[in-house]
Amino acid sequence: MKMRKFGKTGVEVSEVGMGCWAIGGNQHGNSYGPTDDATSVAAIRKALELGCNFFDTADVYGHGHSEEVLGRALKDARKKVFIATKVGGDFYAARPGLNFTPLYIGYALSQSMERLQTDYIDLYQLHNPTIRMLQRGDVLAHMNAHKEIGQIRWYGVSIFTPEEGIVALEKGPPDALQLPYNIFQGKGWEPVFKLAKEKGCAIIAREALASGYLTGKYTGHEPFPEGDIRASMPPEHKQGRAEMAVRLKKALEIPGKRTLPQAAIKFALMPDAGSTVIAGAKTAKQVAENLGASECPDLTEDEMKRIAEIVGT
Repeated sequence: MKMRKFGKTGVEVSEVGMGCWAIGGNQHGNSYGPTDDATSVAAIRKALELGCNFFDTADVYGHGHSEEVLGRALKDARKKVFIATKVGGDFYAARPGLNFTPLYIGYALSQSMERLQTDYIDLYQLHNPTIRMLQRGDVLAHMNAHKEIGQIRWYGVSIFTPEEGIVALEKGPPDALQLPYNIFQGKGWEPVFKLAKEKGCAIIAREALASGYLTGKYTGHEPFPEGDIRASMPPEHKQGRAEMAVRLKKALEIPGKRTLPQAAIKFALMPDAGSTVIAGAKTAKQVAENLGASECPDLTEDEMKRIAEIVGT
């Protein structure tokens, strides 16, 4: 496993990390289908065994369950790993919604630390605040108080758009930005990468496998169970991505050397501002394939041109 600098923190992290959204299960919806905790723990421990030290989750994933499973699996390896979690999705309230008030962040942080079985969080991230919140700047300033007393080592922001990234970097900057970046969503991020590099802000690329469609295993016609976020995706969206994945598989897979998922992770690793790519996984087998991308052949210039042709960029 290759390591990379995490912004200006002085810490090195595995260039492929483990995304832990799915292991929260789908009991509360907004996930990737049912899970088994023993299988999830085995997946996390396989990641450790293969050199992964970066694990990303959020308190809202499974309403705390992802953090609980991660805390259980990493309890004996706490000093060896970098744990990133998020705050802002207030699932404790009778009417869940966004909450970035100082009082709520303090409460949610204490709950996350308890579930993760730790007395500090390596990276505490604001979970998709609106651009107006970022423009005010105070939501970023609140995080410094927890940094000063050692509850968190660094703080970050999880965003959706390049515009949000620029605002966060100009108002903060935070220690890290987490953003969606993959073969299907590779346009428009160059200004963010450039500014992040100038400011020493780490970049965490998420959704490298595009909700599983860059694994090449879906046809676009599957009926996903209730609670799986893909169940609500427009049919034409799913079918279009599945069809492109078939073409990408032919263009990028190298038998015995690189699978389509590994090529997709390689794509997400290409920006030189990037620190780590978090690839979601539910099983040890998926983890092994994802982390194996670190040692796979890089994408060539010709392959990048073929990607552009296929996805229309």
